[in-house]
Amino acid sequence: MSTAQSPADRPERVSGSGCPMPTVDVDRSDPDYRSWLKEAVRKVQADANRTADTHVLRFPLPEEWGIDLYLKDESTHPTGSLKHRLARSLFLYGLCNGWIRPGKPVIEASSGSTAVSEAYFASLIGVPFIAVMPATTSREKTRLIEFHGGRCHLVDDPRTVYAVSAELAAESGGHYMDQFTYAERATDWRGNNNIAESIYQQLRLERYPEPAWIVATAGTGGTSATIARYVHYMQYDTRICVPDPENSCFFDGWRTGDATTDCATASRIEGIGRPRMEPSFVPGAIDRMMKVPDAASVAAVRALERAIGRKAGGSTGTGLWSALKIVAEMVAEGRTGSVVTLLCDPGDRYLDKYYSDSWLEEQGLDIAPYAATIDRFLETGAWPA
Repeated sequence: MSTAQSPADRPERVSGSGCPMPTVDVDRSDPDYRSWLKEAVRKVQADANRTADTHVLRFPLPEEWGIDLYLKDESTHPTGSLKHRLARSLFLYGLCNGWIRPGKPVIEASSGSTAVSEAYFASLIGVPFIAVMPATTSREKTRLIEFHGGRCHLVDDPRTVYAVSAELAAESGGHYMDQFTYAERATDWRGNNNIAESIYQQLRLERYPEPAWIVATAGTGGTSATIARYVHYMQYDTRICVPDPENSCFFDGWRTGDATTDCATASRIEGIGRPRMEPSFVPGAIDRMMKVPDAASVAAVRALERAIGRKAGGSTGTGLWSALKIVAEMVAEGRTGSVVTLLCDPGDRYLDKYYSDSWLEEQGLDIAPYAATIDRFLETGAWPA
């Protein structure tokens, strides 16, 4: 008769002492933390629930062209910029991953607008916030960060913001949010009220509900990635264009396929353009890029004010310049349709920059030729070769 034991009859493996090896069990449940976490997530989600979606504005074009140009106005968020969506997503991502803890600071590397929005959410859930920013960041942005209870840590070399942020997080036991790594993964690009889903929902009753092009500038790259992925997921024919300002490496890195491309000089167009190819920038998802002169960006935001009576930041001008160029191509080819770009943040944050002639002179920027290009285009539909 066989004496082999069935698996159920076998004893646990024994240790060297001959005793059964115990099950190692570590339970880190923390009822107080979980209670805090539930309340923090509720507060962030409630902010989204009570905040109406942003408007879509029409930029006036001649009716006979048969082309509609829209601006998704992200300046109407509670913190006044497109980055409010990103900050909300990053906070939910950090909270649900267990990275943000009660009483511990959140630290972010930012050129300003993301930090303004993150300071708002940090205050909402009751944690400290530190923004690591280039010393050239506009005074109005630093004021807004401090208004929401954050602290500004300014650095002279913009390339050091990443390392300084990580150091501050390590020293304080806080969490380095790292928008440039996590922006593209923190947002649910399949839906859930992301900016792309919102655009298509708001255009559904327009004469051209599916845009021929969506133009989105890149700071982290998260917005362009979200829009492009949503377009592909929903099987739309819309193409994605990402304009890049001077003193930014995105365009060159995208064109050459070199992920190590960098740039030693900080972008003058706050909120977009980076000195390195950021992890959240997804080159393969987008169709087209343009390298836009900074003077053209400034000329475009001033033209926007004349057209719709609204001031906007420089990044809006970068996108608008590219959108107008695309519209001109459609006019030249006799195509009809719609184009969408973004109004990223309000111009009152930059009165001492993009709306200051003395600042333009200091920077050596002559916007007159670009303003003339826009004026001539709006009159004739023609764009210079």
